[in-house]
Amino acid sequence: MSNQQKIKISIADRVYPLTINPAQEEGLRLAAKKIEMMIKKFEKSYAVRDKQDVLAMCALQFAAQTEQKNIDKNTDTADAEEKLKSLNALLQEYLS
Repeated sequence: MSNQQKIKISIADRVYPLTINPAQEEGLRLAAKKIEMMIKKFEKSYAVRDKQDVLAMCALQFAAQTEQKNIDKNTDTADAEEKLKSLNALLQEYLS
């Protein structure tokens, strides 16, 4: 028995029917809402007539945010690793 449900998501004046796991619905609806808000922001800020251009800018914005989060995460991990190595060296020195 399948636990899938059908929903409709509207993006850029188009409706997309999707079959999803119910646990995904909230995330998909929030993502669609965020895309719609970003579309309005781009249309208001720039003289863009073609929805495809606006959607491309939205995709670039989301991809850039994702990549930046990965970069920040890797930097944070590297910083934490260096601090742990330093603490470990201090402990080893103290215990010797």
